[in-house]
Amino acid sequence: MIIVFILALSALLTVFLGKKILGFVTNADLVRSFVDRYGIKSRIIFVCITVFQIILAFIPGEPIELAAGYAFGAFEGTVLCLIGVATGSAANFLIVRAFGMKAVKLFFSDEKIAKLKFLKASKKRDFWMFMLMFIPGTPKDILSYFAGLTDISLPKWLIISTVARIPSVITSTMGASALGERRILFACICFGVTLFISLLGMFIYNKICGVHNKDKK
Repeated sequence: MIIVFILALSALLTVFLGKKILGFVTNADLVRSFVDRYGIKSRIIFVCITVFQIILAFIPGEPIELAAGYAFGAFEGTVLCLIGVATGSAANFLIVRAFGMKAVKLFFSDEKIAKLKFLKASKKRDFWMFMLMFIPGTPKDILSYFAGLTDISLPKWLIISTVARIPSVITSTMGASALGERRILFACICFGVTLFISLLGMFIYNKICGVHNKDKK
């Protein structure tokens, strides 16, 4: 019953709040005026939005990172995003530890889950977790849930996942910050490099999962 309630609540939140959040964070003028008006409260709200996005894996995280960089600058935007990421990752981890595979299957298909099963038996599990979180373009949302299925400790997982995300968050907030400061060329370079690395990261992710699952079979 609890799992059904979580699924229903997630669906309702995504339908009623997901579009509103995306509409808000993708409106540069609205974001800037919101920050100017609410000051410190705007920082707290942005962290909560990031946590919300991490837990409800249906919502993409890139627009939120871009909005944070545009509104708060590269440094503060990165810090706020990482606080939200760490909090959301901890929540996902604890949810999975409480409800097991049922919680993961609420958001992800059996095929996507099966790709990561090699992590449960790999002797280099921590290394591969770090690399998969570090490489841009990999599906980090499913990794934040899957970690709860392994025997890794929560503190170790938070260190791995938070530190590994820093480069990808920085590139997003730095590019958006440059855009807000009208440094168009630098912003385009940041976004171009991020896009290229992300596409490469998706390829690497599928290769890593494919090789390890083939070896396991």
